Amino acid sequence: MKKWIRTGVIALGLWLMAALIISPTYIVQAQVQQGTNWTGAFFNSTDLSGAQIATAVYPIGINQIWTGGTPKDGAGNVVPGVPANNWSARFSTTQTLPAGNYTFTLVYDDGVRFKIDNTVVFDDFTGGSTRTRTAQVAITGGVYVLTVEFLQNTLDAVLQVSWITDAVGIGTPGVIGTAGPTSTPAPIATGIVERVRGLAVRTGPYIGSTLVAVARPATTYSVIAQNKSEGPFTWYLIQVSATKQGWASGRYLTVTGNLAAVPTQATIFDQIDAAPDINVIGQTRSVMNIRVRPSERTAKIGEVPWGAQISIIGRTRQGGKDFWYQIRYNGVVGWILSGFVGVKDGFIDAVPVR
Repeated sequence: MKKWIRTGVIALGLWLMAALIISPTYIVQAQVQQGTNWTGAFFNSTDLSGAQIATAVYPIGINQIWTGGTPKDGAGNVVPGVPANNWSARFSTTQTLPAGNYTFTLVYDDGVRFKIDNTVVFDDFTGGSTRTRTAQVAITGGVYVLTVEFLQNTLDAVLQVSWITDAVGIGTPGVIGTAGPTSTPAPIATGIVERVRGLAVRTGPYIGSTLVAVARPATTYSVIAQNKSEGPFTWYLIQVSATKQGWASGRYLTVTGNLAAVPTQATIFDQIDAAPDINVIGQTRSVMNIRVRPSERTAKIGEVPWGAQISIIGRTRQGGKDFWYQIRYNGVVGWILSGFVGVKDGFIDAVPVR
């Protein structure tokens, strides 16, 4: 087992990087997407037969590990009426996909069947241990229905759906293989960066979430959703480019339009409080506060003493380095700053970046 120990302390100025980012070198060119507004229909059978017994919604994508096999919705609530074993489900979403070459990735246990519109991209509905499947698809652009049919036999159920793309334009809605123009609906609200040269765009509405892009002044960004879970500033989910979305702080983003119509949206951070251990152990070099999310503006939910061993189950990154660790300690799952934690055992690169 590879060991990795990080030394040193948090560099001066790390605390000031909440919103102001000057260098554009951190921009991620191929951002992982999970789609929005997925819905799930559940069946008390292993082949999607019989009457539908329950439905659930997943507003920010499907990134689920259901311990014991009992499914939960996007807010972490148990889906009523669905047994832990021997069920199936159909998850679907309608997405506007710009033209480009896409790589779709599904992680699953036990089985999946993936479709774009009515075309089967791959079919592995046989069951088995956790595995990963990817598929490359050329999309000409437009509106598509993505469908994932899922099989759960026994033990834990896993389903994670994502894609990346080198999308370069927009094509005819619903047509694969023929380029052409399409209209884009007017945004509910728009935002403009003010008072800073660059505004950090992150994976979640927290100052410690992973940096994925930089929003610039003199550019108008479509506002998709809002979230107030960190405080004191509202965060906004903005469309940075045709293929990239992220969260930006309202401290430096002036938003205009119908704010009352901008939906409040949960994030991936609300779905991973039950993330499993992955055999990466850290040791603290200070007394550490455990926060509910990767930000010192969120609630303290516990404390880790000096020299304690913790299970590291998630992380965020900034400036090419780990920033916050999601940990499990004495049954409490939360977030601590990474600067005072050394990795005692395991491979830190195996820990998911959130």
